[in-house]
Amino acid sequence: MSARVAGVRLAATAAGICYQGRDDLVLIDCGGRASVAAVFTRNAFCAAPVRVAREHLAAGAPRYLLVNAGNANAGTGEPGLRAARRCCAIAARALGVEAGAMLPFSTGVIGEPLPLEPFEQALPVLAEALDEDAWDAAARAIMTTDTVPKRVTRTATIDGHAVTVTGIAKGAGMIRPDMATMLAYVATDAAVPRALLQTMLERAVAPSFNSITVDGDTSTNDACVLIASGAGGLRIEAADSEAARALQALVDRVCLALAADLVRDAEGATKLVAIRVEQAANEAEARRVAYTVAHSPLVKTALFASDPNWGRILAAVGRAGIEGLVIERVAIWIGQLRIVSRGGRDPGYTEEAGQAAMAPRELEIRIALGRGDAEARVLTCDLSYDYVRINAEYRT
Repeated sequence: MSARVAGVRLAATAAGICYQGRDDLVLIDCGGRASVAAVFTRNAFCAAPVRVAREHLAAGAPRYLLVNAGNANAGTGEPGLRAARRCCAIAARALGVEAGAMLPFSTGVIGEPLPLEPFEQALPVLAEALDEDAWDAAARAIMTTDTVPKRVTRTATIDGHAVTVTGIAKGAGMIRPDMATMLAYVATDAAVPRALLQTMLERAVAPSFNSITVDGDTSTNDACVLIASGAGGLRIEAADSEAARALQALVDRVCLALAADLVRDAEGATKLVAIRVEQAANEAEARRVAYTVAHSPLVKTALFASDPNWGRILAAVGRAGIEGLVIERVAIWIGQLRIVSRGGRDPGYTEEAGQAAMAPRELEIRIALGRGDAEARVLTCDLSYDYVRINAEYRT
């Protein structure tokens, strides 16, 4: 399926910012009529480009996104801020716009100065190379420890107009987004007012990028951008219209698919695991239990070994801090196999059946708390030897 989104052009090049012999710098032209919305990391040590992007987004209507891989420009203090602003100025000069029209993004190693010479050399090349068909090249260029590029395209007919939503994302470790290292760029050819676009993005992010975790670490650089180029036939004005709901569903599908792809490609991961908590008193409680299970190193290593050590799951539920939890009401399933009932091992459970339930590369752990009708779902992965190796060797 073609990834093309009318009005949005991209280009990627090997600037040599960190990596040699591969593309590591991306320029995205959102189009002259575009609306742009974004959400960013909640990490207090947010990176310099995050601070500058927030400033530029608040000050006006940005048109271009500039993304580099390999150097996060985080933990770099005032020199890092100057470098991020200088990158915007370099790009603006090459494109004939004001620096405020640029939103900068970086991903990679924290604490290293961002070199500016590669930007000086590469930006004129990128400005000339912008192309509506460069989504896949851009997806590869923003990778760090990712093993595969992530690009998702979905189409639909809305109010008689063909509508496309395409998104790319990167991230394999340091992922527990709070808006992991995670960057995502999603675009549609529909015309959407900026305030409504921001609402759409926040709604799409909640069950997708904000409901995944690899290792519980929120990055300094997380960002997700939604672009509405306005170059297609669909025009949306009212948030409560059928067209708005249909576009929201399309954006949701792209974000959910990209989020799952991030967890599938998590550093060293061999399993994609959904943690679904049901019968909670409220959604916050359900999410607290789901994340406690998802972040447990003992649960994650058992998943890697396909070891149905159900006591680890039970213990994680018990330490999630749910006041007044009645353990006799708790039930737990791995796939279709009930492993815990009435607060203890289910009478029908066997080790053989447990091992079979843990074996698939994609599986679900379902937890019923017996307290209400709220629920939440979090995607996570197992914890393997390779996760330790990759992160031990990350800077070497």
